[in-house]
Amino acid sequence: MSYLPAGFDVPAYLPHETGFAAACRERRLCIQRCLDCGRFRHPPQPRCAHCRSDRSDWTEVAGTGEVYSWTVVWHAANPALRGSVPYNVVVVLLDGTDGIRLVSNLIDVAPEDLRMGLRVEVVWERRGEVDLPCFRLASRKELCDE
Repeated sequence: MSYLPAGFDVPAYLPHETGFAAACRERRLCIQRCLDCGRFRHPPQPRCAHCRSDRSDWTEVAGTGEVYSWTVVWHAANPALRGSVPYNVVVVLLDGTDGIRLVSNLIDVAPEDLRMGLRVEVVWERRGEVDLPCFRLASRKELCDE
């Protein structure tokens, strides 16, 4: 079962976002990283906000993290999502990225069970030609290893 409904279109990627899209097609979560100062940045940008370098690469990250913030949508602004309310939008603080946050959805948690600090892991949802990173609760093994 898909989290997002049929008919929900994903916007086209901008030129400086194509590395993110290419990694997602391979179901790898990669974050843009400055080749000069080494800082991660997301959303992708043509230049580093810290050192102004235009040199960057794409670094694969673990795809784990924790819920930093969330909201539950009860009134969908996009007509394609009207039949899916309520749905959540989460901000995930990604492990190993110096504080990068990724906006996504948590697919297996009821709205009343959402809370900050929930450990999550990436899962992939196919949407036309695009694979979108979504999140689910992290496996029990990961929770025990902490």
